[in-house]
Amino acid sequence: MQRPDTVVIEAVSPWIEAGRYPVKRLVGDDLAVEADIFKDGHDEVAAMLKWRRLGQDAWHETPMRPVGNDRWSGLCALHEVGFYEYTIEAWGDPWATWCHDFHKKVAARVAGLESDQLEGALWIERAAERAEASVAAPAPAKRRGAKAARVQAPVHPDAARLREIAARVRTATPEEADAISRWTELDGLMRAWPDRAHATEFRPYPRVWVDRERARFAAWYEFFPRSAEGKPDAGSRFRDCLGRVDDARAMGFDVIYFPPIHPIGITNRKGRNNAVRCEPGEPGVPYAIGNRLQKCPNGGGHRDVAPELGTLRDFDWLVKEIRARGMEVALDFAINCSPDHPYVHEHPDWFHKRPDGTIKYAENPPKKYEDVYPLNFHCRDWRNLWAELTDVVLFWARHGVRIFRVDNPHTKPVAFWGHLIGTVQAEFPDVIFLSEAFTRPKMMKALAKVGFQQSYTYFTWRNTKQELEEYFTELTQTEMREYFTANLFPNTPDILPHYLQTGGRPAFLIRSALAATLSPVYGIYSGFELCENAAVPGKEEYLDSEKYQFKGRDWNAPGNIKEWITALNRARSENRALHEYTNLRFHHAESEFVLFYSKLTAARDNLLLIAVNLDPFRRHACFVHAPIAEMGIAEGETYQVHDLLSGERYLWQGSRNYVELTTERPAHLFRVRRWVSRERDFDYFL
Repeated sequence: MQRPDTVVIEAVSPWIEAGRYPVKRLVGDDLAVEADIFKDGHDEVAAMLKWRRLGQDAWHETPMRPVGNDRWSGLCALHEVGFYEYTIEAWGDPWATWCHDFHKKVAARVAGLESDQLEGALWIERAAERAEASVAAPAPAKRRGAKAARVQAPVHPDAARLREIAARVRTATPEEADAISRWTELDGLMRAWPDRAHATEFRPYPRVWVDRERARFAAWYEFFPRSAEGKPDAGSRFRDCLGRVDDARAMGFDVIYFPPIHPIGITNRKGRNNAVRCEPGEPGVPYAIGNRLQKCPNGGGHRDVAPELGTLRDFDWLVKEIRARGMEVALDFAINCSPDHPYVHEHPDWFHKRPDGTIKYAENPPKKYEDVYPLNFHCRDWRNLWAELTDVVLFWARHGVRIFRVDNPHTKPVAFWGHLIGTVQAEFPDVIFLSEAFTRPKMMKALAKVGFQQSYTYFTWRNTKQELEEYFTELTQTEMREYFTANLFPNTPDILPHYLQTGGRPAFLIRSALAATLSPVYGIYSGFELCENAAVPGKEEYLDSEKYQFKGRDWNAPGNIKEWITALNRARSENRALHEYTNLRFHHAESEFVLFYSKLTAARDNLLLIAVNLDPFRRHACFVHAPIAEMGIAEGETYQVHDLLSGERYLWQGSRNYVELTTERPAHLFRVRRWVSRERDFDYFL
């Protein structure tokens, strides 16, 4: 029979679904681990937090500390991209138990403590033995026929010192022994050499996936390469895209996101505004992927680029140019096949079939996508299908792409994404996946748990104060924060929300301010900066969408909000509080139209207060209540708030202060600066 556990370890946090899924962190993050740790009787307990890279033998260790009611906490540092595992080891601590009891006996002037002192000395001597045993004696050279020579094992300095202290405890008075047991030196030595022979280790080991910084802090800019120059009647090519890239960079974006760049099918090609008939010269929908009829070096499928955009070499050049600007490319991975895709002819069994044997096109009633055939992930040949699609992602990763936005992942098996992401990250651990899943909450969560580092959200439709506070509290303050990072897009090529349709330019100012400050990851689809909001009547869709046509634009048209977006991104870059995800806190504003929240660093060296007018039609003014205690500011203390969007500065005092927000300046992004007195001169701030 296996020796039973001596200590109970339970309620470990973070631990997602009993270890089924890993928690997520960034390189350089600390992982805070807590657990309930206790044992029978009145013995003291010691606990150690242990962590290591997955696959390594040696553990890193750090002591855990009690935080009350048998709850313990510990902190470990994560320094490399990839999987780590962690656990807790706990044991009964006889030395700490002896100290606790002996202190009370001495304080109570209990007589006859000689035996107690001998027991304390014994625990110290046993620690010395463990220190001594850690020093291995070198094996002596042995000649044939010679007797083995006795080798004196080296003495560990800790062992020698512990024996000295044990001898003093044996002969000291109870009061002297009590004083010795409190020595900091002795405490350190006993902690260094504990008796862990009967320790309990928590299993199975929880895991944590560690990403690079851009998984949690990034600003995305999406544009169609064919519309890069804004020509209404002709498409652009990869080598025409740098003007759009440089404009996005000037606004402060660091991820350039391309919708699919692959060959577009001819059969059932859609025309302008999703017309079933495509007129000559209309470019088709990039999401109808595959054209084996074109002359493409890799067969005209997902491993090729559309010839009208250039060649694969041109794409490699563009990726290199974008990286040279300190940015990187995100590529859309859309698992759609046009009727002309090579898969249709080479692997017809990979597709859904009608009773008459024909392949079914995609539908989302009442919408029909006659130009797209969806794949059947549960077909008989599913293993080869999964392997092929995984290899597509690896193909583009080998061409320098390290970020993939995945189109409609919720319409494919969660297990498939676990396979694909795990396989890709085994070769390229720095790859980041964004889930474009506007779907049921549980599916969105499952996709994040299985490996997607970023996720689209319902932010697009959360407009009121109550909706925003409730939703973002769930995202950042519940267990979701351990595995789900929200990437906030106020618009997409598929979605033009009613708020933007009806709210005019102020709505675009408001939604960009919210997206840029509520989460450290956000993005916009091109045209947002121009406040484009012409919609198909009665629908949340763009009229004259560039999904179906070339899009003519003046990228510096009057009324654009590029200066506003630039200020937002500059503030994000310069303020570490906006790089963090779980530090979002909402505070009271005395108006139902004003959202007031803070982003503070733990060290309180970067303090931000954000107030946003949620009404795009009217000015609103009210008092807001700042969390001055959390910022280390006394109730009567004067401090400065510096609006990073307008440059204006105000002096505030106490927690309740006044804000005024118009439709043209609907947000304050305040950096809090405390007064510092130098010889009674209040002319500068920290």
